[in-house]
Formats: sequence, C-alpha cells, structure tokens
Amino acid sequence: MTVDSVITEPHIMTPKGILQKNIVINDGKIIDFTSDTPQCDKKINAGGLVAIPGLIDTHVHYGVYSPIDEAARTESHAAALGGVTTMMRMLRLGHPYRTHLQAQLAASASSHHVDYAIHATIFDEKQADEMKYCTECGVTSFKLYMNLGGEIGHVYMDMDPGTTQLFEATVQIQTNTVRKTLSNAAKLGCPVLVHAEDYQMCECGIKKAKQNKKDGLSAWSESRPPDSEVKSINQICEIAREFGTTIYFVHIGSAAAISAIQEQRKKGTKIFVETCPHYLTLSHEKQSSYLAKVMPPIRTTQDNNQVWNAISQKNIDTIGTDHVANRLKLKVGQDVWSSLAGFPGIGTLLPIMLSEGVNKNRMTLDRLVEMTSLNAAKIFGMFPQKGAINKGSDADITLVDLKKEQKVRAELFGSFSDYVVYEDWRLKGWPQTTLVRGQIIAQDMQVLGKPGWGRLVKRVP
Repeated sequence: MTVDSVITEPHIMTPKGILQKNIVINDGKIIDFTSDTPQCDKKINAGGLVAIPGLIDTHVHYGVYSPIDEAARTESHAAALGGVTTMMRMLRLGHPYRTHLQAQLAASASSHHVDYAIHATIFDEKQADEMKYCTECGVTSFKLYMNLGGEIGHVYMDMDPGTTQLFEATVQIQTNTVRKTLSNAAKLGCPVLVHAEDYQMCECGIKKAKQNKKDGLSAWSESRPPDSEVKSINQICEIAREFGTTIYFVHIGSAAAISAIQEQRKKGTKIFVETCPHYLTLSHEKQSSYLAKVMPPIRTTQDNNQVWNAISQKNIDTIGTDHVANRLKLKVGQDVWSSLAGFPGIGTLLPIMLSEGVNKNRMTLDRLVEMTSLNAAKIFGMFPQKGAINKGSDADITLVDLKKEQKVRAELFGSFSDYVVYEDWRLKGWPQTTLVRGQIIAQDMQVLGKPGWGRLVKRVP
C-alpha cells in the first residue's frame, strides 16, 4: 500500500506526551505512527521540528471590512502562514438567519485555505428564535455582545456577499434577548460566547473622559473599567445558572474579570474562558499608538502578569486572537475615540505564544497545545476530529521551529490588513509547515495551497 505522505523524524506533541515516530497520513487522516518509512507519494522532513496539532483560532472577525469571499481568502492566507488550521468566524448578521445565512455559507465555501467554523451572533429575540435553524446549518455556538446599548450600540455587521459597502447598524441588547438566547442555547446543548462589558458603565465612562478632554489608550482603558466587565459577568452568570447554559467568556484580559469568573464558577456556573495574546503582551502603560485600541481595552502590566498566572493555574481554557481584518485608513482617527477598536492577529498568534510564552518559560509546550487546539476542539464539538495528533484524527499538523528568529512585518502574512501591532518585534519560534487534512498549505512563510481547500467543520453540540 502506498500512502499519501509521511512526516519523518518529528518530535510529536500528543495528549500522552512527546512521541518520536514518523506520522503516516492517508486520505486526510493520521493513520499510524511508526519507526519505519512506508512507501508514500510525499515525504515531509521534520528533523529538528516539533509537530503540534494545527491551531484553532476561536475568535476571528472577517467579512466585515471586505466581502466574505475576499476576506476568507486573505485571512485564511494569514492563518495558514501562522500555523492556524481552523478559524472560527464571528458572524454578525444584520438580517434574519433563515433568509441570509445560506448566502454567507455559499460565499465562504470556495475561498478558504484552511478549515473554518462559525459562531452566530444574536442581536434580538427574532434571531434568538432562529438558533435551532442555525444548528441545522452546522452553526452550533452563539454570541452575545453585552457591550452594545444606549449611545454605544454602534456596530459594523458583516457585509452582504457581493457588496463592498460597510454595513453600519445600531444594536440595543435587551434582557429578553439575553434570556431567550441562554434558554435556547441550553435546550440545544450549545455554548454562548459572551463579550462581557456593561454598556451603561462604559457609556458613562466615555462621556466623562471626553468632557475632560482625555485621550490615549490609558483614557480608553479608564473609560471602560474592569468593573464594567465584572458587572456584566455577574449578571449573565446569574441567568446562565437559571437555565443551565454553558458560557464562554471571550477576550478576558483583566485581573478583576478573572477573579469574578472564579467566583461565578464556585457558584456552579458552567464557564470556559478565552484570552488573547495582546492581554499577555501589551499594556496601556507601554503602548501609545492608537493601533492597540481594542474592546475590552488592554490593561496594565500587572494585569498581563495576572493573565499569565491564570494560564499557569489552568483558570483560562483557550487563546483566540479577536483578529479584526481592517486597514490603517479606517483604523486610526484623530484621537482614541475616533479610532476603530480591534486589530489583526491571526498570523502572529503562534509566534507570539512561542516567543513570549514557551521560550520565556511562562508556559509549557503542552499547555500551549492544550489552549490553542485541544480545549477549543472539545468545547466547540470538533474533537476527536480535530484538536490532537491522534490516529483517526484529521491530519491538521503544524511543524514548528522553536529556534527560528524573525522580525514581524505586516506584509509577511498577506492579510487584508496593512499593519500589525507587533511590527518589528523579533520573535523566537515560528511555524515552518502547515498541513490541513494532510495537504501542505503553507511552508517557509509561503502559501502553497489554493483557496477552496478549507471546509466548514462539521460540529457536534
């Protein structure tokens, strides 16, 4: 029997520890680990490299500033170069799902380099009533933005396929919408992703800061204080316990939020927690550029340390990027208030975590694999198909050179975005080869695969 490919001489990170065997791949699956080299169509030399499960980026925004068919191509290009083999899109649909979801799925189908999945945002009770329909279409996780309401309810929805116009909308998240979403999610067995900031506290904070003519990232952080996260966390957890809903808190980056979540876990709330690389590496005390504006804001270096500590104590489950595919022309305004929140990050996820985490002994490689692949696959219904290098699993594999050093440049990744917040950072530890279902998609910072290889991942609630 001739198999499709064999990865030779890798150090394999498996759920049971490091394995030094060749990886045998056929029909997109891992079929064996062996000391031999079976007859194959392709031999991939991984001597000196570490084989880890392809990363699952749990939190990606694309299709907002460019139409999804184009955005899927550019952002999955950056994903492939960064060792990400599955990207999870935050779909913000300004229409009913029954009438507009299929068009989004169709426009996505032929454009991705890597596999993908979708979280459906719920903005009102009518969309909450469509959650079962979403699950029938393969969308088995949902999102609530607790930060949208009052005078700060502005949001850009995803563009309609075939258009290039920004889709601006105003959203008022009502308690009835929250309750119906959590109730329906519990019945369907689906997790609800939550952006936890209290919009009323943020609205007051922003008004006060503008009146006092404050500017900069410190003013942005002060206007949206950690207490607004705490208030939102406590409110939604109380409702979640009532219905037995599983909550997944996205982009947690403050010590106060981490502490509040721990208290809510003690009360019996089913909670998973995601953080992002920028909450580990950036602070408003050290960054002055508006590029690092994000919601919730980057906090202090002390908060950075507390997030690292929470990772070591296993109080945080996943690392996503909150990648936003925007451009400098839209991103940077005259002050922090007129600048856009959010920035690209899917291409730098793995290099940042290898350089600032693993290579600085802040986390083990085992822990990195757990947080960037295994846990996400389990939480979002993709395991054992994805999330680990196991027999029978998809051959989603990233070969990593832990010693490679390289400067970050925006043009490295081929994203729609023309900047990165980590420009000129010299990072140690980079992906060398990315395989999606056994196919080499990227190698030596070059994308080799064609758009359309990536598939919508079949998930089980």
